Amino acid sequence: MTARVLIIAGSDSGGGAGIQADIKTVTMLGGHAMTAIAAITAQNTMGVQGVHAVPAEMVLMQIDSVAADIGVDAVKIGMIGSAQTAAAVADRLARPDLAGAAVVFDPVMVATSGSALADAATIRAFEALLDRATVATPNRDELAALGGEAAVLAHGCALLAKGGHGDGDTVTDRLIEPDAGEVARWEAPRIDTPHTHGTGCTLASAIATGLAQGMPLEPAIARARDFVRLSLLAAPGLGEGHGPMGQQAVRNDGLFTGPALNQFTLPARDYAASVAFYKLMGLTQIVDSPANGYARFEAVNGVTLSIHVGETAAAGGATAYLESGALDAWVAYLARRGVRFDHMPRDEEWGWREARLTDPAGNCLCLYQAGEYRRYPPWRL
Repeated sequence: MTARVLIIAGSDSGGGAGIQADIKTVTMLGGHAMTAIAAITAQNTMGVQGVHAVPAEMVLMQIDSVAADIGVDAVKIGMIGSAQTAAAVADRLARPDLAGAAVVFDPVMVATSGSALADAATIRAFEALLDRATVATPNRDELAALGGEAAVLAHGCALLAKGGHGDGDTVTDRLIEPDAGEVARWEAPRIDTPHTHGTGCTLASAIATGLAQGMPLEPAIARARDFVRLSLLAAPGLGEGHGPMGQQAVRNDGLFTGPALNQFTLPARDYAASVAFYKLMGLTQIVDSPANGYARFEAVNGVTLSIHVGETAAAGGATAYLESGALDAWVAYLARRGVRFDHMPRDEEWGWREARLTDPAGNCLCLYQAGEYRRYPPWRL
């Protein structure tokens, strides 16, 4: 069944954050997005020009409407509009028809541009929403405004302490649980881009989608982080300020447990001739390594194709690549059922984790996990 995600948040007229980013994220990850709009904003990449809070009664009517007919597996809460709405939503989420839904609370207080999106009374009212949350996802400044890690954890929800607003070249995110402390940590190179509008909304909605699909919290966060990073790398560069991300461009990127057929390597004899040929075919070259006899191209749907002069050509065949977000578990499952591997999963120097095998007809097959490094390797053109 399609995962049903209810988004309670504000509308961003510029399409970069809020409801608009949430819907794109849920949709790209295979869920069905429903909305209860708590505020309407006039904003663009330069800032917020106006905010109009939707009356709490109307927010509740939107929630009741979709819950009664479609049902809700997970709820994402972003910009809440007012203290009255925060209290009313917290009460509504405790009712039996929504009590079993996972709740991801992104306590939006300030937009990327620096504009305030929650007053002091609304921030105080966040206490009731934290009591209902499965996980809270504040940035560094929002976490401080909520009283710090201990204050958030005292409400019984997990905390994803995000590092995107920190300093340095590495972003560190930490998952902390009330009784267990830090249970997971992710570190990744900071992506140098001004087009970060909607990162928090996108991350929270991606987590909510994973929870709605039945994923445990930790892998839901891991996949959500990959989705955010791919969206940042694919940002279209719109606007004069903090531009929107590229959620719509995250395709065929191995974000799911099941295999994605998204990469092929073909043998080549003449490097220059093969590169010219695939450019003529309309593919975009993203890796150019003539010294290694290797080039990679990208199609408009996100699938990649490589050509390799040398060992691959000598072997006389192509290699098809199947990607999984849970490579090791998948390979272990296949091995238990008698599938023989040429080698089990191992980390390669180009950033992929790969296992290799041969099919019954002798064709080469690679099961792998690459995340952003397939389409966005450090040496991408």
